[in-house]
Amino acid sequence: MRKTRAHRITGWASVISGLVCALLVSALAAATARAELPAEDDEAWTLRKEADHIRIYTIDQPDSSFKAFKAVGVLDAPIENLMAVMINPGSCVEWVHNCTESYGFGKGDFHDRYAYSVNDMPWPVTDRDYVLRIRTRGDETSGEIVMDLNATPNQRAESSSRVRVDRSDTLYRFTPEGDKTRMVWVQHTDPNGSLPGWLVNALLVDIPLRSMEELERVANLDRYQSYRLVYDENGKLAGVSRSEP
Repeated sequence: MRKTRAHRITGWASVISGLVCALLVSALAAATARAELPAEDDEAWTLRKEADHIRIYTIDQPDSSFKAFKAVGVLDAPIENLMAVMINPGSCVEWVHNCTESYGFGKGDFHDRYAYSVNDMPWPVTDRDYVLRIRTRGDETSGEIVMDLNATPNQRAESSSRVRVDRSDTLYRFTPEGDKTRMVWVQHTDPNGSLPGWLVNALLVDIPLRSMEELERVANLDRYQSYRLVYDENGKLAGVSRSEP
């Protein structure tokens, strides 16, 4: 029995639909795989620098010529102050070393939002820019707050004067310790383009070290005081708000 034209069209539609689904699954799997960071307790971490209360480690990353870094320190600032800094989309310029521009965009919320930032690079290296998806979660029982920042380069048009970073994955883990906060910062970034070895090494050590030192200072400024963490009925972090005077 001959198939009708309608049957043939339906058949092709099914094939195309199947291919689209397969491509989406593959893309999601690739994105998930790319977002994987080394475990915080991996034995392969190598201590690169220790300054006061902050330690910087590095580790090789598969399929990349750039290492990942881990910064660990107990900051002399309450977790509420630190989160007040972190929810400010423009705060990157206040504490992240070499960040010269930062702002939020889109319709995101506290738990899932987007931000754009620029990192100044020494001449003659071209400045890098980032488009990041930022997801935040927290638990009232443990007090721990985790933030995931992943590059989503296609969310904004590229600038001809900057190199867009299309592979960057970051984890911030904040755990209260009395009036202080233990912070773990794990990151792997492929900054694209040809970069000199001395600059890559400097980025891996200097950026997290100087940034965490500055974050501690900024979190104690007057404008980041008197904030509180807001939890829902299930004990999950719902937001950060300023306390009433």
